[in-house]
Amino acid sequence: MPSAYQSLCEVVSEIALLTSTEAVLGWDQETYMPAHALEHRARQLSYLTGKAHALLTSKKTLKLLDQAESEMPENPTEAANVRGLRRDINRATKLPQKLVEEESAVCTLAKGAWVEAREKSDFVMFAPHLEKVLGIARKKADLFGYDDEPYDALLDLYERGAKTREVAALFEKLRPQLAEIAREAVAKSSKVKPGALKGRYPVEKQQILNREIAESLGFDFEAGRIDTTAHPFCTTLGPGDVRLTTRYDEKDFLSSLFGVMHEAGHGLYEQGLPGLDYGLPSGSAASLGIHESQSRLWENHVGRSRTFWEKWFPRAQELFPHLRKVKLEAFMQEMLRSEFSFIRVEADEATYDLHILLRFGIERRLVKGELTVHDVPKVWNEEYRELFGLTPPDDRRGCLQDIHWSMGGLGYFATYTLGNLNAAQLFATAKKQRKIATALEKCDYAPLLHWLRGNVHSKGAALLPQEIITQATGKPTDARWHIKHLRDRYLA
Repeated sequence: MPSAYQSLCEVVSEIALLTSTEAVLGWDQETYMPAHALEHRARQLSYLTGKAHALLTSKKTLKLLDQAESEMPENPTEAANVRGLRRDINRATKLPQKLVEEESAVCTLAKGAWVEAREKSDFVMFAPHLEKVLGIARKKADLFGYDDEPYDALLDLYERGAKTREVAALFEKLRPQLAEIAREAVAKSSKVKPGALKGRYPVEKQQILNREIAESLGFDFEAGRIDTTAHPFCTTLGPGDVRLTTRYDEKDFLSSLFGVMHEAGHGLYEQGLPGLDYGLPSGSAASLGIHESQSRLWENHVGRSRTFWEKWFPRAQELFPHLRKVKLEAFMQEMLRSEFSFIRVEADEATYDLHILLRFGIERRLVKGELTVHDVPKVWNEEYRELFGLTPPDDRRGCLQDIHWSMGGLGYFATYTLGNLNAAQLFATAKKQRKIATALEKCDYAPLLHWLRGNVHSKGAALLPQEIITQATGKPTDARWHIKHLRDRYLA
């Protein structure tokens, strides 16, 4: 007779089948689904979300969880799963099924509205959908409960154990340093004449380079693929099925390449999670701050390094012949050129975190009710001008550029900068091992990936995010590594 823990795992496996089916439909919506299918897709996703929620919060599941706790497994990973499931189930039981289904339908329609609004650069088209998403987020925060402000409850969905006041204090402390680095980097880069990479980059050639590089990092294309979408993302449809997406600009091959490297970082993490534990905490990502550490590590610490391009620039020259007249030094100067720009996902490292500080502040005020949806474009543009010295020329390059709010992802943005901090600390620690440092000089990424698999990926969510960072690096997250990295790369 199976133990209570084994029976509980069977229920979790059934829930995982439902949620992974949702993921397939969500991926299809963002890639190949025809526009007229949106309303039916919303009903499909709402139905599946409701079923998964009902099963998670059922009397049977609660009874099995109680029994598993009374017979707490001796195995530390299994015990961590029981504790993690208790946390997840306690939170889920606070939400009425009707609200869960409503949120799924609202967000599905909101994503469709966002795509159209972004194309037309018209925030007014998206505003009613954001009102609904925001209303549901506030309801959830009230039902979950919080210590200081509603945003706490939403932030905790993405970064377990994080408090808004602590993140806000960290960002306020970092803000002067980040602003100073950004100003100096932009001023230094203004001396670099742009245009060295000007030319046409056919999409099919970009796809070849993107795939070769993602494969060289260790991404397994027998267990994943790359597709095209309006906003790059990575999603896991189940064990052995991790999907990356990107978008293309025929005037700039680096935009899609760094998008793929970023999403491949997420994908490597997903492919490194214990597949047999899929659906359980031990087979799930620890947090988005950990997830983003992986994407930012591969995109920036590896992908923007000189040694990386000493290997890959000749291959880029083969695919894009007009680059053959460009010297590596000129390429590096332009690739690392820093400037204040409008689009977050295309921002350089020196200015990137300022984008996150802007978004964190705005959505925190939205959730608090200190800012109305109607005022978002005006406030966005004012604060953008204050931080960057620029005013977005339209909504598409302003408050409509990110998909997160349409997904219901209020509470998400802070994890990008937390991810940057974690990435710098993990990378600096890994490079202390001579084997890894030597391999990186040869563009051999296997030792680094092996280290990340052992110290981050294999842990799943059995540990708290800060436990993972502390065990891997010897210290909790410390911003000094990120600041040092930015100064070394952009100001040295």
